[in-house]
Amino acid sequence: MIRIRFHGRGGHGVKTASRVVGTAAFLAGFECQDSPVYGAERRGAAVTAFTRISETPIRERGMIAQPDLILVADETLLDDPTAGVLIGQESASNLFLNTTDACALIEKHGITTPAVSFDVTGTTRDVLGRASALSAGMAGAAAKLSGCVSQEGLKEAVREEFSHLSVGEDVVAKNVDVACKVFAALEPAVFSAAARVSPGTMVTVPYVDPILGASTVYNSGNAEQRHTGAWRVERPVIDNDVCTKCGLCFVECPDGAIALDASGLPVIDYDHCKGCMICGHVCPVEAISHVPETAAW
Repeated sequence: MIRIRFHGRGGHGVKTASRVVGTAAFLAGFECQDSPVYGAERRGAAVTAFTRISETPIRERGMIAQPDLILVADETLLDDPTAGVLIGQESASNLFLNTTDACALIEKHGITTPAVSFDVTGTTRDVLGRASALSAGMAGAAAKLSGCVSQEGLKEAVREEFSHLSVGEDVVAKNVDVACKVFAALEPAVFSAAARVSPGTMVTVPYVDPILGASTVYNSGNAEQRHTGAWRVERPVIDNDVCTKCGLCFVECPDGAIALDASGLPVIDYDHCKGCMICGHVCPVEAISHVPETAAW
């Protein structure tokens, strides 16, 4: 069995990526399973997704604590201890990083797993014009590293899964192109023998008092301390010469990251703006432009 774990943020499409890989492997004749784990369904929140691929029936369930492949769509998650990106890295045969500077990340975070990287964000932006969703590229990386999916199978799986997303044929075709570009750029991972064997272990989970076993908020009013600006792929930039001070961006911002100054002009709090670009979509005079965010490092 090959156990794959994806890490990304809401909107990156890691849930879709896990489905694409599972579908591609299923089409190749394997037993497959995929499932996501996330908290509040909001853009930018940490999301984990799992895919299991096996030649025999899969009897494991739940989260993958000892993955064979770890794929990271957003390198800033490595700075978040609650994301658990490197949990079980000692059992992984390969770790994939969506970045252009893997060496710096490996050194900074003490990554011991053999790591490979590719700029999925850049490739997605080049082909689609924007890179808010990285599902096709991350699926392409996982498919190639797994070594059990062909490029034709990947194409078919992308078309199958994207057909449920209410997007046009041109968008589906571009996502197929992204998946193939990433697929062609990588080599299959070399798995240890343990990756092919299911432990078949039943674990008894003891009762834990909710105070210890569940998330509990003890301090109020601390959301401002969590700077979510690092979640952006694009940032909104306001042209004050075009802005009419209508205030729609202020009203529609779901995170309250836009305020109005004394003259009525909107001001963006980039420490907390997640780059959803709703402000740009509602601006009636198109005074808010989409600017690609710089790399996290």
